[in-house]
Amino acid sequence: MKVLVVGSGGREHALAWKLSQEAEVVVAPGNAGIAQDVECVDLAVSDFEGLLNLCRTRAIDLVVVGPEDPLIVGLADLMRAAGIAVYGPGKEGARLEGSKAYSKEVMAAAGIPTARFGAFDQPEPALVFAREMVASGNLPVIKASGNALGKGVVVCNDLDEAEDAIEMMMLDREFGDAGSTVVVEERLLGFEFSLLTICSGQDYYSLPVAQDYKRALDGDRGPNTGGMGTYSPVAAVSADMVRDAEEKVVKPVLDYLRKEGVDYRGTLFSGLMVSQGKSYCLEYNVRFGDPETQTVMRRVNGGLLAALLAAAKGEPIPPVSISDEAAVTVVIASGGYPGTYRKEVPVGIPQDLPSNVKIFHAGTKFQDDSLVSSGGRVLGISATADSLSEARLSAYRVCDKIEFAEMHFRRDIAASSV
Repeated sequence: MKVLVVGSGGREHALAWKLSQEAEVVVAPGNAGIAQDVECVDLAVSDFEGLLNLCRTRAIDLVVVGPEDPLIVGLADLMRAAGIAVYGPGKEGARLEGSKAYSKEVMAAAGIPTARFGAFDQPEPALVFAREMVASGNLPVIKASGNALGKGVVVCNDLDEAEDAIEMMMLDREFGDAGSTVVVEERLLGFEFSLLTICSGQDYYSLPVAQDYKRALDGDRGPNTGGMGTYSPVAAVSADMVRDAEEKVVKPVLDYLRKEGVDYRGTLFSGLMVSQGKSYCLEYNVRFGDPETQTVMRRVNGGLLAALLAAAKGEPIPPVSISDEAAVTVVIASGGYPGTYRKEVPVGIPQDLPSNVKIFHAGTKFQDDSLVSSGGRVLGISATADSLSEARLSAYRVCDKIEFAEMHFRRDIAASSV
């Protein structure tokens, strides 16, 4: 079995690493760390014809698309039209992530529990809605409707912050066209968790729940990022809560899409908030989460390939073997991330890693045979152990041995759960 993984981040490293235990894996374009585990081919995720030709020349049996951008613009459709099995939704299904306004409208139409919201393509009505929300005693969350790489969300503590966020997105165009439409929604209080569900159109199978840390700094301070760390399992999320989320959040959206003629084959990432004992859907993503995938893949014993292939073919999904171990992933980021940061900074990684630790590379490359940074999130230090506290301790011991100028990482990943 030959598998092509499309992408270059930590998520793709984790997927390639796990799938390579069951298949021959090629990654395009990959990164410095992925290249140490499997073959990488220097093709951009936007080079659709190049990727298609690679599939033909290598007789690829399954394509697994990692990032959302190529899905949003139709890579999966192109592959399917060429008769290639691909894990990832087509362009219509990918609108769930490509447009938060559309996604919220789908939630409303399908009766999926979510926060009260309004979607606006002009700043003044958005400002009025935010002011009315604050006047009624609620705080708003402002979201860029388009894809802003996980950074287009501002959780507001007062009206001034909400007004600033709307102006920053819609007038200053901080996120470009992604912020031309914004969603203003009521802020819910509680705790979040991520549910990654493998979907084959009608059938679905959920992987272990993980909890993500979005803010840049300890104590959930600082700006939103693509994710600074995750852990699994999440003790606060029971099996009953997962089943409830599947029944109220996963199944209804798949049913709705099917009625609209959309055969959704790929990952449905449900970002969920538990508030006053009830689960609400905050957002849908149409791919594996990052860094949730790094943590979840550490708990997968086997069966991932069969599950993804069945989903790609629209068949019933066989169960995936899951370890009882705990896993923790801590992201090491460039100084300044998620704002401005330097690239091509030398990165030092210890060679004597413990057997329970795996380093997943994200923004790395080789320059003159030396490892250097090439992005905001650079490495994911992922550890497993019998307990969350042991896994956490193992991950941070390695974090303290990583060396590159101005690097930073959160010190509180999983701290409240051990």
